[in-house]
Order: sequence, then structure tokens, then C-alpha cells
Amino acid sequence: MAGRRGIGFVVGLIVFACIVSAAGVAALWYVLGREPSVASNALLVMRLDTDLRDGSSDDVVRQLLGGGAPKTLRSIVDDLRKAKVDKRVKAVLIVPGGLQAPLWGRIQELRDAILDYRRSGKPAYAYLEYGDDRVYYLATACDRIFLMPSSQLDVNGLASYEIFLRGTLDLIGAYPDFLHVGEYKTAANQFTEKGYTPAHREMSESINHDMFDQLVKGIAQGRKKSDADVRALIDDGPFLAPAAKKAGLIDDLAYVDQLDDKINALGGKLARIEDREYGKVSPASLGLNKGPKIALIQASGVIASGDSGFDAVSGQVLGSDTIIKYIREARADNSVKAIVLRVDSPGGSAVASDAIWRELTITRTQKPDRPLIVSMSDVAASGGYYIAMAAPYIVAEPATITGSIGVITGKIVTGGTWAKVGANMESTSSGRNAEMSSPIRPFNDSERAKIQEGIQSFYDQFVEKAAESRHMAPAKLEALARGRVWTGRQAKQNGLVDDLGGLDRALAVAKQRAHITSDEVEVVVYPPKRTLFDFVQQSLQSQDQAGALLSAALPLDERRALGIALAPMRLFHAGELLTLMPSSFSR
Repeated sequence: MAGRRGIGFVVGLIVFACIVSAAGVAALWYVLGREPSVASNALLVMRLDTDLRDGSSDDVVRQLLGGGAPKTLRSIVDDLRKAKVDKRVKAVLIVPGGLQAPLWGRIQELRDAILDYRRSGKPAYAYLEYGDDRVYYLATACDRIFLMPSSQLDVNGLASYEIFLRGTLDLIGAYPDFLHVGEYKTAANQFTEKGYTPAHREMSESINHDMFDQLVKGIAQGRKKSDADVRALIDDGPFLAPAAKKAGLIDDLAYVDQLDDKINALGGKLARIEDREYGKVSPASLGLNKGPKIALIQASGVIASGDSGFDAVSGQVLGSDTIIKYIREARADNSVKAIVLRVDSPGGSAVASDAIWRELTITRTQKPDRPLIVSMSDVAASGGYYIAMAAPYIVAEPATITGSIGVITGKIVTGGTWAKVGANMESTSSGRNAEMSSPIRPFNDSERAKIQEGIQSFYDQFVEKAAESRHMAPAKLEALARGRVWTGRQAKQNGLVDDLGGLDRALAVAKQRAHITSDEVEVVVYPPKRTLFDFVQQSLQSQDQAGALLSAALPLDERRALGIALAPMRLFHAGELLTLMPSSFSR
């Protein structure tokens, strides 16, 4: 009897604990999830302390630590869309102090969102503690720009840097043995060369010049100057703050404590609301994000076989199994009227890219009344372009890095490296080509011929599929391929993409092609936000937590460049064919 009472007591405690826990979770959800009070004369302050990622892998952690949901490009754009129609918001202040974005596509998308907000007739202001080229380019979308008096406007042109490791490999006795198709397919050049090849330099200069032209035009339009005047000003940069004001590149100088008075003098007294709070205002409460459903499938990261995840050096990994699962889910949902694939990927495994392309092609052909549109983010190149070409309509930002239609494979031979430290590696094998992936020696002639046959075959398929997708003769498409990388603007000119703009432009095209007449749609995002259980489970399964922490300590641009450089050795099978773009980053 006493035993039964004891068991009952324990069960009662467990039930009580569950009730208390549930009540606590409900209370926490209420506190964190309730909508804030917005003053009728609000100034929305948007602090862009973010890398503008398309999606986030750590929503749960940051929210549990009290930081709120992390800012993504989409959440920032959504806040601007809300502010555009929210009668309580009278102005927006953009503060891009902690902005981290090594490439330009997402900067352009955010800039377009600011310009769209201004079509409401409400002003947008920018406050810069420091202004580099990207921060200033973004700020020129605003009505007025304030710069801290002791700062400078560091706008003096664009430079691109690429690292070549052949000399280092020679020093340590390692030999890079890579094969590729296309003279512009330069992803392996960082290992095989000591500097630019003529084709590599030509491509790099073309991209740099086009990006500089886009920067000039954006500044000229924003500051109401001629292109020639802006080019001359940039040649005189960087500018001390007073000189920047005198040149008309900014409007006023201010310390942060002076800012409210200056803004209030322009349009009346305003009450600040921070974006962390305003983000809790639901779009639906303002009549946004409701109506017919459009699926938004996020395809971000280096493409590899298996499940999506996170690599300590390369960052996000786009696993073919995971993305195919989401494509099938969206296809099976009859309430979804259109599908938008958002691509931000430098490519990766050729086989994984082809598997994703196949599933998208099935979706397009099985559901011909359900439009499939691609929106390109910062990068949609090589394997990223491969999966994009499954869609009949592709939208890219002018600065998107795309193309790179080509194939590489190879290995780094380390037998000489081991010998330098007194080690000797030997092997035994059966089969003529069993040692094709040997780390001891380069490919022999028969192995090289076999590999070249494989990459040429895949390249020919790549070109053929791209030609069919873009409605071009294969010979014309091949002239645009050969591994060459293009900006989105160049790709639009040569027919590799259809339209210029961001995700909102792709959604508008999807609405039009799906014959959706309502002003608003409900965007259903894949993958969905992770739950606490998902996060704990993935964390327990992770085998590289220390590496992830080390990676997080690196600046984003260096991590991306290092990741692309090391990806062939970390994420793929030995000898795997790669559709991977070359790595470079601009300053």
C-alpha cells in the first residue's frame, strides 16, 4: 500500500512539474510573442548588425538567450514592407554599423527594399559611423545621409583579390593534379597556378568593372549626380567627413546624440521604435502575407550529397536529400499555387546538383499549372546555376555572381610532403585503376584519359540542358559557358537569366504566372524554422562543434573564401566531379 502511495506521489510530482513547465513556456511565449505598442508618430530604427543571410540556423539559441530572432535579409525586407503600409510609422532610420556582406547581391536587394519603402512618400534616413563602399551604396537609397564628424567616407573604388597556393604547395612538396573543362573554369587555379592565367584575369577584370559601374550608377542616382562626376569623386576618395559633405556625398554631420534633434527638425517630433521590437508586429495585422500560398524553398550553401547541415569552414551545406524532400513536400501540397526556389550557392557536387535539377524538372513537368521561378541571391554559379536552370524563369540581382558552367575534378598529391618529414607512404591494390585517387602520385596517362572523358561528358550534358532551358542553340550557349562567371546584369544581357530584381520580383512573377489576382500572398518557407527539439537533436549529433565555434570567429568574407578553397577536400568524395565556381572576394 505504501509502495502504491509512493508511486502515486512521484506521478503527481511529474504531472505537477509538467503543468508548471507548460505554464512557464506559455508565459514565455506570451512575453516574447506579443505584438509591441507602436506610437502614432514612430521612427523605425533599423540596426543592420547582420551578414544579411537568407536564412538562419540559430533562431532557437538566440531567442533563448534573449536576443530575439536573428535578423535575416528577408526579415529586414519584411520590416520595410510593413513600415511602408503602417500608418503609425512616419520615417525609417537605417544604421548599417555592423553590416557584414562580402558580396553585392543581397546589398542590392536591401537597397531596392528601401527605395520601395520610399514610394510610400515617407522619408528614410541613414546614419553612418563609418562608410565603406557597401554601406555607402546602401545609404544612397535614403533621402538623407548623416555621417559621424570624426569618421570618413571610405569610398575609393573596388578591388578583387584571389589567393594562389601553388608556391606554398611546392614548398611543402605537394602536387595539385586537377582537370577541368573550359578555360574560364578556374576553381582549381588557386592550387595549380601562381597567378592569373590570361582567361582568369580577363574574367576577373570583367566582373570587377561591371560591379564598379553598378556602384557608380547607384551612387549617381541616389545623390542626383552624373556618372562622370561620381567616377571623378571616387578617384579622389576616401573623404574626411567635412570633405564628403562639401562634395555632396552626404547631407550632414552628426554625433549619435545629435541625431534625434536633426531628424525631428526635418519632419516633427518622432518616437523611436527599435527593429527588434517592430519585428514582432505580424505582417498579417497590416494586411500582408496572407492569401493564396506560394512556396519559397531556400537553397543555400555548398551543394553535397546527403543531408543539409553546417561545415565549420564552408558554412552552410545544401544537402541533396534534404532539398529534394522539401521540393516533394511543396509539390504534394495542392494549396501551393507557385514555387520560388531561392538559390545562394557556389555549386559543389555535380551528382548532387543533377539530382536536385531532376526533382525540380519533375515538379515543373508534373505540375505545369504551378509556376516554378528561381530567385538568385549573392551567388548562383556552377552547380548553383545547374539547379536554377530547371526553372523556365530566372530572376537575378544585377550583382549576383552566376554562370560558371563547367566541371573540375582532381586531387592534391601529398607523397612528397610526407617524404619531407621522413615519412613514407606505400600501397597495395587490385585493379588497374584502383589507385586513381592515390595521394602518393599524380594520375597516370590512362587514368587521366578516363577522368577527362567523365568530366567532358558531364560538361556536355550541362551545356545541353542549359541550352534547352534558355532556348538557345548549344553552340551559342557553349560560347557563354566554358566555366565563365558573369554578374547578373551581364547574364541578363547574354540570356542566362530572364529578369533583374530580388525575391519580391520573383514572387511577383510567380503571382502573375499563377494567375493570382490578390495583392498579397502567403509565403510558405522551406525549411521551416527549427524547434528547440530540432536544435538539441542536431547539436547532439554534430561531430564538429569545436570547428563551428572556430569558424564563427573568422570574418565572413575570409570564412567564405577559405571554405570554397577547402571544400573539395572536406565535403566531397575522392575523385568526385565538381561544378564549383572559383573563389574570390572584393574589398
